[in-house]
Amino acid sequence: MNINYDHGGMKMNKRLKAFAALALASTIVAAPMYTADAAPVKFKNCKELNKTYAGGIAKDAKVRNKGGKTKYTPTVSSEIYKNHTKLDRDKDGIACER
Repeated sequence: MNINYDHGGMKMNKRLKAFAALALASTIVAAPMYTADAAPVKFKNCKELNKTYAGGIAKDAKVRNKGGKTKYTPTVSSEIYKNHTKLDRDKDGIACER
């Protein structure tokens, strides 16, 4: 059995290469661009912040909640906490804990 792929195989190979190039280009365009000095998001209030960070934002892992028992564990991020210190009403190092 002898199969000739000369003509049809060449068209298929070009199509495959074109598809691969298109797929690669679309992932590069769709991929988000982050820089090392990109500023974290600034939330207007605790309700908005808690949609993303249910337990609030802690400035470091050593801080403890003054307000009593909480339902969620806070996310530790000193950079995000710096932008939301006004939302830390009890000044315990955790903004918007709940």
